[in-house]
Amino acid sequence: MEHFPVINLEKLNGDERNATMEQIKDACENWGFFELVNHGISHEFMDTVERLTKEHYSKCMEQRFKEIVASKALEGVKAEVKDMDWESTFFLRHLPESNIAEIPDLTDEYRVVMKEFAKKIEQLAEEMLDLLCENLGLEKGYLKKAFHGSKGPTFGTKVANYPPCPEPELVKGLRAHTDAGGIVLLFQDDKVNGLQLLKDGQWVDVPPMRHSIVVNLGDQLEVITNGKYKSVEHRVIAQTDGTRMSIASFYNPGSDAVIYPAPALVEKESEAKNQVYPKFVFEDYMKLYAALKFHAKEPRFEAMKAVNSNLSLVPTATA
Repeated sequence: MEHFPVINLEKLNGDERNATMEQIKDACENWGFFELVNHGISHEFMDTVERLTKEHYSKCMEQRFKEIVASKALEGVKAEVKDMDWESTFFLRHLPESNIAEIPDLTDEYRVVMKEFAKKIEQLAEEMLDLLCENLGLEKGYLKKAFHGSKGPTFGTKVANYPPCPEPELVKGLRAHTDAGGIVLLFQDDKVNGLQLLKDGQWVDVPPMRHSIVVNLGDQLEVITNGKYKSVEHRVIAQTDGTRMSIASFYNPGSDAVIYPAPALVEKESEAKNQVYPKFVFEDYMKLYAALKFHAKEPRFEAMKAVNSNLSLVPTATA
């Protein structure tokens, strides 16, 4: 099995830039996932985010999760559970407007740190989108503009913990799915594994690596790149020992952004007429995804093609 791609972003500033860009290109085309090291977010700051996240879980969420498990009689489950995930989560919205002040139980320190973390991750996400533009032969800023809509991108963070599970073969930490949005940046636990992606029909572990950021591509980048890059099915396997921390930040199109393949990546006029990928308003796609998250993505694309066959190609994006 080939090695999971690890990209050292520091090498973009030196003689190895071309080789590093080629690494990113290969990871996007053949994996849909890669791991970033030396990404510009300090180790000390990441350690603080991790500490506060784990403290918040143990103080405010762990007992609540145990009560939910008990209420649903999941401790002694004997058959596969297909309608829930073994995870404890809360969501932070950053853009277009933050909801961090409204989330209960967060300490003042944790609120401040997560606001700062969001700024750093947003900057890294936009940097990665421009690197993707460079590899795709698109003008710098194309993807950010395509995501913009009338109010800018939507950007939020899912903070999740995956507690020990007595029957991990019967209950998934998180069921298999592709991500609906644009680009996802994940700060994951480096001691407890569980994240896997589907590659060539085999489930492959995404290796825990201290202070790294895992990047994966969502459905919208598959559409915009006309299938050159593909969103990849992934899942979380629950573990019998240890609680896995996962902080996944989603840099997505604005709700009214019109998504369609970049004209520069549609090679032939005949291809444009028989377009594999649809054009649609992102909000419409998300409504469909909400009901079909744990199903294959291809029927979602077909459904959007049927719904929006007459949608104008004029983007709502502004600079």
